[in-house]
Amino acid sequence: MILWGPPGVGKTTLARLMASAFDSEFIALSAVFAGVKDIKEAVQRAQEVLATSGRRTIMFVDEVHRFNKAQQDAFLPFVEQGLLTFVGATTENPSFEVIGALLSRAAVYVLQSLSQAELGELFDRAASRSLGTLVFDAAARERVIGLADGDARRLLNLLEILQTAAASAGVDEVDGEFVQNAVARNLRRFDKGGDAFYDQISALHKSVRGSDPDASLYWLVRMLDGGPTRF
Repeated sequence: MILWGPPGVGKTTLARLMASAFDSEFIALSAVFAGVKDIKEAVQRAQEVLATSGRRTIMFVDEVHRFNKAQQDAFLPFVEQGLLTFVGATTENPSFEVIGALLSRAAVYVLQSLSQAELGELFDRAASRSLGTLVFDAAARERVIGLADGDARRLLNLLEILQTAAASAGVDEVDGEFVQNAVARNLRRFDKGGDAFYDQISALHKSVRGSDPDASLYWLVRMLDGGPTRF
């Protein structure tokens, strides 16, 4: 199967839960770093596990769209034999990024961004288990959930940032203003080699095209405030 959805919606977690539920060996590969050699080594390990314990193997491939055709082809015979249960994860449309031969052997499941209620549940669970005595008021909780934008990983990262900021400031109660200030300090960098460059320059262009002087000045000053920039 192929799990298609935005970052932070639980694609890797689902694969691990499947391996646990079926008592399967779990092998994880990242298409960013792995090659054909890694695939062959994983297949060999799956064969050994099957021979020694009779257990099947779930092979999870993160960012599967980054594999080229030859690398994707390397899975086919073992998926066909049933040696591996292939689970791929991608943030890109698999119809364009995954070869037809692999697509025809896989079911594609579309995962949606987490809802506000789901993020709220994750927030409460993380706060009770990991944040100690740190307290968030209603405005702070709502702002963190909004900033997470459907991404569970981003929400947890934000909570870690806020926990560190609160410890540095010597506060044990976080309000909405504190969240805004703490997050702004961590997002202010404007590095042309990073994703923030493209997001912010796009916002500036759209503001200028839309004849919105306030928004145009805001994005320009924010970029300048982030440090030296080459346009």
